[in-house]
Amino acid sequence: MDLLKLTALELGEKIKAKEVTVREAVDAVIGQIKEAESEIHSFVTIDEEGAYAQAEEIQKKIDVGELTGPLAGVPVAVKDNMCIEGQLTTCSSKILSNFKPTYTAEAVEKLRKAGAVIIGKTNMDEFAMGSTTETSYYGPTRNPHNTAHVPGGSSGGSCAAVAASECYYALGSDTGGSIRQPSSFCGVVGLKPTYGTVSRYGLIAYGSSLDQIGPVAKDVSDCAAILEAIASHDPKDSTSMDRDDCDFTEALVDDVKGLRIGIPRDYMGEGLDPEVNDAVMKAAKVLEEKGAIVEAFDLRLVKYAIPAYYTIADAEASSNLERFDGVKYGYRTKDYDGLHNMYKKTRSEGFGPEVKRRIMLGSFVLSSGYYDAYYLKALRTKALIKKEFDRAFRNYDIILGPAAPTTAPELGKSLSDPMKMYLGDIYTISVNLAGLPGMSVPVGKDSKGLPIGMQLIGNVFEEKTLIRAAYTYECATKKMHETPANVGLMSEKEVR
Repeated sequence: MDLLKLTALELGEKIKAKEVTVREAVDAVIGQIKEAESEIHSFVTIDEEGAYAQAEEIQKKIDVGELTGPLAGVPVAVKDNMCIEGQLTTCSSKILSNFKPTYTAEAVEKLRKAGAVIIGKTNMDEFAMGSTTETSYYGPTRNPHNTAHVPGGSSGGSCAAVAASECYYALGSDTGGSIRQPSSFCGVVGLKPTYGTVSRYGLIAYGSSLDQIGPVAKDVSDCAAILEAIASHDPKDSTSMDRDDCDFTEALVDDVKGLRIGIPRDYMGEGLDPEVNDAVMKAAKVLEEKGAIVEAFDLRLVKYAIPAYYTIADAEASSNLERFDGVKYGYRTKDYDGLHNMYKKTRSEGFGPEVKRRIMLGSFVLSSGYYDAYYLKALRTKALIKKEFDRAFRNYDIILGPAAPTTAPELGKSLSDPMKMYLGDIYTISVNLAGLPGMSVPVGKDSKGLPIGMQLIGNVFEEKTLIRAAYTYECATKKMHETPANVGLMSEKEVR
């Protein structure tokens, strides 16, 4: 039995049935990490000794019936911007290269209570600022499907680790597509929940009004089970929502009859790679043939999403990163002359170019004379974008489109042109501005063999609708692979 081919839920079932031990599951991923990590570089920290200690403790609890959940004993990786007590948590930045928190993020605590084995911390763009996982102080992560290409970002390490079978699932964080875009590039399933569904306590902030923790997994069922485990109200997080509908696995139903799906014409036009377009439209056709009502519509204000997002996110980042000054924790420059010189030298040496760029931009839009012209205008645009989505959801249950305009670019191509990298977030950032749930599901590969992802967007608190649609698509395509069938593309007339 090849344990690495199992999904998280399949492995959990086998552990519960005593067909596999927790130690054997850890052996499998540690062996895979040792084989693949030199090429992929998904991890910043691997806690091999701690993983085996956890495995022994969890196995005892499973044996006495104390742990009965579906994820008990299943190895997981955690993005390196979520605190774990006593464990290196760096945000892939030099300025936090020696930081060990004194507390653990609430989402990680939830996984521990579910019996998860934490293998290590995954690589990411520095402070989650980037779309390729190339801005990491520890070097880039590579795409397991083609190591000459990026895995996406900023949760590229988490997505690459799942795609390379270095863990069974992972946690990522999503500020403007940081779970969905790399999931698309790596051919895995990624879910960004409604803002406030998962506690941000212990998540080192990038943009506080936009950040949200979510799962990355091999399939939709795993994503639903993981979200069910980590979603809860947390009094330690003032933005945490008290929801009574977090039984997400109930939505794993193969049925979309009567589901209204809208495809924005704005998403399917100029700038979208033809192969991505074809794969997404083919996926829409699958859902239509399963009984969904699929229509094209106009989603206005899309062109304003990128400037609004980067104004708000960078303003919040410049404020959040103010705390990293070399005084209380983290890196401090060795040679300095006075307090202000220490601040300057510590930050100059500790932050990378992309982080400095965003701090400068954020500080500029918050400065006297520019606050009204840029920051307040961006906040008003954000409100208008939310109203536009509210209008769309009066007619549709789900909005369907691509997760990214292209497949994964080659390493080194994006960082040379930051604006091009920013524009690559065109389909994902609106979801964060409006606080909506979004999900990326693999829908095929391009001519180079690189994965293509479809993005499903739901109204607030409608994760179950997304899960149902994604699960139905997954079931249909599994059947198609077992019994070949011709699925036609939606015609140009249907889109236009």
